[in-house]
Amino acid sequence: MSTSMASVTRRASLRDPAIAGAVGLGAFTLLHFHDPHSSGSYGFCPFLELTGRPCPGCGGLRAVNNLTRGDFVGAVSSNAMAVALVAVLAVAWAFWVARRLRGHDGPMIVLSAKVGMVVLAAFVVFGIVRNLPFASWFMP
Repeated sequence: MSTSMASVTRRASLRDPAIAGAVGLGAFTLLHFHDPHSSGSYGFCPFLELTGRPCPGCGGLRAVNNLTRGDFVGAVSSNAMAVALVAVLAVAWAFWVARRLRGHDGPMIVLSAKVGMVVLAAFVVFGIVRNLPFASWFMP
């Protein structure tokens, strides 16, 4: 394969990670400049509106906004699960780019059914624990 052909193939293989990175960067930029700390600025959580209790995602936008401002403690206090998810996705994206640069094709993350169930269970447990009286510091 010629050098020119190899660079075209490499560029094509990096298209999906570049698009995903641009979307992520766009979301971070939006959350940096359009502050979700104002009530209703991004709408309202239907679960919170119906039950009066925060769901596992409540506070996630505020957490990412705090991360964009360098306030890690504020981010964790808004939604610790969202902070962990951002970190995992950033690492997964970096590995995805590295794999693509080495010539391996495939998606960013491939989860087995077992891992998917563990992740789902972690979100459910987080959603329950953050609503218990002893874990009020987990509330957004």
